[in-house]
Amino acid sequence: MKYYKKIYFLLFMGLVLSCANDDNTNPEEVIKSANLLATGASANDILSNTSFTKLHVELAYVVGFRPTDQTISNLETFLNERTFKNEIEINLRPLNSPEEESLTITQIVELESENRTEYNFDDTLAIYIYFADAPSDGDEPDEGVVTLGASYRNTSMVIHEVTLREFATRSSLISLTDIESATLMHEFGHLFGLVDLGTTPVNNHVDPDSPSHCNEEVCLMRAELEFGMGMMGLLEKSRQAKGAPIPGLDAECILDLQNNGGK
Repeated sequence: MKYYKKIYFLLFMGLVLSCANDDNTNPEEVIKSANLLATGASANDILSNTSFTKLHVELAYVVGFRPTDQTISNLETFLNERTFKNEIEINLRPLNSPEEESLTITQIVELESENRTEYNFDDTLAIYIYFADAPSDGDEPDEGVVTLGASYRNTSMVIHEVTLREFATRSSLISLTDIESATLMHEFGHLFGLVDLGTTPVNNHVDPDSPSHCNEEVCLMRAELEFGMGMMGLLEKSRQAKGAPIPGLDAECILDLQNNGGK
């Protein structure tokens, strides 16, 4: 009888300890916290294969504002060229419109909290991209001020697809895919820590007039690809200089990535 009492006591203590652990720990919040850091904070984790060997991109888009298939393919190629990940997976998720005329970063963060499903887990690093059907709240087109995209956390970005589509109507030489791809890769450049945003420059090439951007004349990290009134001119300049409208990273940006675990 004493033997059975001992077993019952141990089982009871096990249940008490289990309940105590459940009360004090929320595994979901622990996982999410690693995805709620400042832009550039996970640059090395994204670029290298040290902590995470897999990269999962959750690409959420408002119905009717899905990026083109070629844009998605271009993104996958870009990530394979610049990171050492063994596996890269891009999952598309259609979402209903929030029915807003414009979006602040605060609203975008709230939408991410409601809709994001993938967070870092084991050897997989998760990134969330939201293709919005509304422009940035701070846009002033008459003043030449528009935002094409923004990387607002270490694994989060928004692409204002409605604004990109408006730009695509302005040229017969620059396609929507060109604009989407350039903007998307530019924002990934910020997640990579460019320029001096978590990845330390080997040589100084930060634009003094636009921090976190490159001062080279034709580079993916030029500020024009985020604050878009000069974007069409940059893509056209790239097409003339390099034969392709999507500007690649210049030598200085690539050197910075290589110095922080990338290719």
